[in-house]
This record gives sequence, structure tokens and C-alpha cells, in this order.
Amino acid sequence: MATALFSPIKLRGLTIANRVSVAPMCQYSATDGIPQDWHLVHLGQFALSGPGLILTEATGVEPRGRITLGCTGLYNDATEQAFSRIIHFIKSVSDIAVGIQLGHAGRKGSTVEPWKGGGLIEGKGAWHPQAPSAVPYLSGWPAPDPMSNDDLCRVKKAFVDATLHADRAGFDTIQIHMAHGYLLHQFLSPITNRRSDQYGGDLNSRMRYPLEIFEAVRAAFPSEKPVMVRLSATDWIEGGWDIEQSIEFCRTLKNLGCDMIDVSSGGLDQAQQITTGPGYQTDLSQRIRSESGIATMTVGQITDPIQAETILRTKQADMVALARGMLWDPRWTWKAAVTLDQEIELNGRELSGAVATIIIMSDQRLFTLKTDKGSSYA
Repeated sequence: MATALFSPIKLRGLTIANRVSVAPMCQYSATDGIPQDWHLVHLGQFALSGPGLILTEATGVEPRGRITLGCTGLYNDATEQAFSRIIHFIKSVSDIAVGIQLGHAGRKGSTVEPWKGGGLIEGKGAWHPQAPSAVPYLSGWPAPDPMSNDDLCRVKKAFVDATLHADRAGFDTIQIHMAHGYLLHQFLSPITNRRSDQYGGDLNSRMRYPLEIFEAVRAAFPSEKPVMVRLSATDWIEGGWDIEQSIEFCRTLKNLGCDMIDVSSGGLDQAQQITTGPGYQTDLSQRIRSESGIATMTVGQITDPIQAETILRTKQADMVALARGMLWDPRWTWKAAVTLDQEIELNGRELSGAVATIIIMSDQRLFTLKTDKGSSYA
């Protein structure tokens, strides 16, 4: 029987083979913004088990747009070439779609990698973050510099330049990061946006700059390739950004040509009050999907194939994204196919001169490797 999880979805000219996405996961392991062998292995491992879409970690559109010195960037030929190498590997073993999450950290930038203790970078390598308004992220931290009109133009150009790099590198889709308290989320929320110009104040004014960024990226990316947005649907703080504002924002994004919203939440301020649990954000996705009329991806403690299938069948979302679940088990998609009695196929891998096809034989609970020299079973 056909399942929702293993049915294809078409966004513009891109057909994604199934509804499983590897969510963006920061690795903090780049050098000067350049992804390393670590990233090749981290992303490449997922290509071997057949999710429909792999999304890269949050990638800064300019050096000061990174969260840490270990974060990836896409702002010069070296970063483009490194990502191109990773895409080439993924495409050599699969037909999986590959997307990049482009973003800017804003006031959450210039921080130390988590396993080094976090906090602000001190001394060499540090930069002074910019944001919509001079509102520090944490008590005791210096206030970021409010962005001038020149700064707004510079960052918009950086998003456009990163988009051109992404297309040349071979990415199938772009996801613009407007969630988790980073720069574009900072413009949306009244907690962090206290501007008195055309980019602050009422909802339309707070939406203005993120929408300008979307329009610029959409115009620079080939029309047949989809552009998505990752959105925090609520700050989980009274008086902050909320689901009602998100619905209105997503309606506008749809009218401007956005193809999908990856619905997350929170991350703006530590005053947030979140009750987490399995699928705790699916209701946000469902409301945006039904009330804005735009396709959605949902994320957040989705770990079980039956759970994922139920989310899709009940129209809470059009795709599901897994982060921790994929880290715990990079072969999650294989096991989901077995659970749901489905087959998945990966074509094009060359093994000892033979073109291999990896198929899950779910009715026999067997992993089968077929080549032109015969089959082997595990």
C-alpha cells in the first residue's frame, strides 16, 4: 500500500522522491567558513539511506553573519567549491535533493563553539554583532549595533551573492533562515525590533526587511528551483512574535513565490516558555498550512516512522524533518521503509566497476545490494 512518507513531492521543477528531510544541524567544524571533510562525511552518510532532501547547516552569507568561527559560510569561491565537492559526492550515489540554509546570525553572532564553553568570542577573531536594534541577547552582553540603511543593503547583497554561489555549486533548493532568533527573526519580533523607521513598528513594517530578502533571493535563483523559508512560528513569549503573525507573514511569502515553510519555533530569547514533547510543533505547521495555504515541513522530536506517516496523512505537514533522529541513526529512512513496507532505491553508486542499486526488500526484511555481478544480502 502506498504511504504518504514515501510519496514524491514536486516543488517547481524539483521532484523530491519522498517526504523525509534531513534537518539543518550546526557542526561548528568549518575553517574560515569552508566546509571540511567532516561535513562531507556528516552530510554524505545520509545520502546512503535515501531521504528525499538533505539540508545543510545554517550558513552565513557573510563572515560576520556566522554564529561562530566554526560555522560554514557561502561568500567566496573557496566556500562555493567546498560545497560543490559535497554535492558532487551526494549526487554520485543518489538522486537526493540537496538544499542550503542561508542565514545571518545578527545579535547571536561572534560566539564561541558550544563544546568550548559558549559565550562571546574575546580577542582575535571577534566581531561586534549587528541587529535591528540595540537589544543584547543576554544580560551582561554588549548591545549589538543597530543596522543602518547601508548595512541593510550590504546584507541583502550578501544574500543575493550567496544565492548565486549556491546555484553554481549545484544546490537544488535554498532555505532562508528566519527562525531561532537569528537576524531575520530579530526583524520580525517586536521583542528585538524596536526601530522607528520603515523596518520597525507594526507587523507590516517588521515583515518588510525579511520579505525584501526573500524577494531578492527568489529573483536571483533560477525560477525552476524552489526557495523555502525556515520560520519560528512563535517566540513562546507573551507580546512577542506569535502564530497569528506567522500566518499573515506566510500568506505574503506565498504570494511572493515561496514554495514551503519549514515550521519551527523559539530561539529568540531565553525568557521563552516551551513545553516540548513528540511532535510538539506540528500544530503550528498545521495552522500555517491550512490558514496560509502554503506547503509546510514540520520538525521537532519526530523519531518514529508511524508518527511521521500519521503527521502527513492527517495533513499536519507536507514533509517531516529529522535532526537528532538522523544523528542517532543515519539509516533511519531504510528502517522507516521496512516499518511501512516500502521500497527505496538509490542509483548510480559505482562499486568495483559495477553500478549498484541499494534496495530495501521490506517484505523479506532484507537489505539487498544489486550489481551487474549479482546480488548480496545482509
